[in-house]
This record gives sequence, structure tokens and C-alpha cells, in this order.
Amino acid sequence: HEREHNREISELAAKHAEEMEKLRAELKEEQRHLLDELQQQLEATHRAEHEQAQLQSQTLHSLELEALRLTLNNTHTSQLELTQCNLRKEKETALMELREMLNDKRAQEVAILQSRHQLEWEKIKERCLKEKEDL
Repeated sequence: HEREHNREISELAAKHAEEMEKLRAELKEEQRHLLDELQQQLEATHRAEHEQAQLQSQTLHSLELEALRLTLNNTHTSQLELTQCNLRKEKETALMELREMLNDKRAQEVAILQSRHQLEWEKIKERCLKEKEDL
């Protein structure tokens, strides 16, 4: 009876050890499967975060480019306005100088014409006096 009891205990122990080994193998397989899933999820999350970071970087780059374009456009506009203002001043100055030069020339021509007129008047006056004397 004792031997049979020992044999049953041995069989139960062997069966228990076999079942424990089987459970350990299943547990290891399940653990490996869960680790693979977790690894895939981590990789997917990493890819999504990387794509999000790239998108944010592109958006930031686009915003920086737009800001630079607007700044350049404003600078260009200011430069054009300044150039227009300078050209307007130069044109006004040139027109004033031309007006003064024309006024001076006109004054000279008027003086010359007056002097010619005076000479002609003197000649006509002398001729009239001479004709009067001759008469």
C-alpha cells in the first residue's frame, strides 16, 4: 500500500512537473507574443511621433519662410517708397533750377530786346529829326 502510494505520488509529481513545464512553455510563448505586440505598438507610436514632429517642423519652416517673405516684401516696399520720394525731390529740384535758368534767360532776352528797341527808337528819332531839318 505504501509502495503504491509512493508510485502514485511519483506519478502525480511527474504529471505535475510535466503540466508545470507545459504551462511555463505556454506562458513563455504568450509573454513573447505580448512583447512582440508591445514592440510593434512602440514602433508604430515612434513612427507617428516622428511623422508629427516632421509635420510640425515643416509647418514651422513654412511659417518662417512666410515671415521672411513678408519682411522682405515690407522692406522692398519701404525702399521703393524712399526711392520714389528721393526721385520726386530730385525732380522738383531740377524743375526749380530749370525754371530759374529759363527766367534768367528770359530776363536777358527782355533786356536785349529793350536795348535793341531803345537803339531802334534812337535811330528813328534821329531820322525824324534829320528829315525835319531837311524839310
